[in-house]
Amino acid sequence: MHKIGELTIKKNKVVRVKQTKFYQAHKSLNAKIVEFAGYEMPIQYSSIIAEHKAVRSSVGVFDVSHMGQVFVKGANALSFIQKITVNDASKLFPGRVQYSAMCYEDGGMVDDLLVYCISSEEYLLVINASNISKDFDWMQKNNSDGIELINRSDDYSLMAIQGPYSQKVVEKYFDTTINLEYYHFTTSRKSGVDFIVSRTGYTGELGYELYFVSDESFALDLWKTIFEIGAEYGITPIGLGARDTLRLEMGFCLYGSEIDATTNPLEAGLGWITRLNKTGFIGKEALLTIKEKGLIRKLTPLTMEERMIPRHGYELTSVGIKAGSVTSGCLSPVLDKPIALAYIDMALLQAGEPLNFIIRGKEYPAKIVKLPFINA
Repeated sequence: MHKIGELTIKKNKVVRVKQTKFYQAHKSLNAKIVEFAGYEMPIQYSSIIAEHKAVRSSVGVFDVSHMGQVFVKGANALSFIQKITVNDASKLFPGRVQYSAMCYEDGGMVDDLLVYCISSEEYLLVINASNISKDFDWMQKNNSDGIELINRSDDYSLMAIQGPYSQKVVEKYFDTTINLEYYHFTTSRKSGVDFIVSRTGYTGELGYELYFVSDESFALDLWKTIFEIGAEYGITPIGLGARDTLRLEMGFCLYGSEIDATTNPLEAGLGWITRLNKTGFIGKEALLTIKEKGLIRKLTPLTMEERMIPRHGYELTSVGIKAGSVTSGCLSPVLDKPIALAYIDMALLQAGEPLNFIIRGKEYPAKIVKLPFINA
């Protein structure tokens, strides 16, 4: 189980914030710790820009143990996955991972997630930290298939090793060659602990995730060993701040910013994972109607030349009227210019009208680009 940290006050309630098994490593590195999704997590160790560039050029290590892990077991496991997710899980086989999403009946998004196929009767769902309780309750509510749902989010630790030298670090730790294709996983064992080793990631770089269940002592020894192995490659600890700017440079969605219960996967640019020809998944009819009527808005990648940061909630205008609003924005450490994702009115997009960010009461021209930003 994850440790319970100090008492904190949140929304006039006293709550206990959890600590991952890597927490003492973060403290020893003088990381800036913040409360995030019920956990005390490192937002940065040195600077967000330096950590960001380390992942792009060498290798970085993230503690993402706050993510949720739900196991789905039973003879009807695949049928259940097919019902609650928008992608086609029948394409999966043991060792394969799939990016997907869950939707409500109206097409709004419950969460985006990863689906790991362990066997024909067992799957692992990796869900967002802030949604663990809500997602698990929703799964249970829709479990009419006699499926065993096991929430092991408090048991698993999760380390992400990302960057051009990540494979070298992982191979040296396990003392074996790791030949994983993108969105595949394998299992391994080290010092009596079982690992799931996957190749997915949230940075756009070559990267691996290590899932394991252990005591705190093993986790801290793992952290120490990984940094000893990676020293020759300039390995760096990475906080949640750089994790956000890295994913934004790729145009990856973040739950609570680009996607939530008020957004649907079609307008969020996730039509490629939404298999509308798949039988009977929750939200299908609503999404078919949305597609037939046409999108009202669309998530759009934007840049600007002025060095102003278009932050979440900032408005955009076109021909004197509101055109949309920013969901995420930052100064790209790679491009050294502002980038943003924003929902823009579809009619204005189709008309090709110029867009402007409204920042501190002034208009700044916005340019529509293609994703990922770092290739623009």
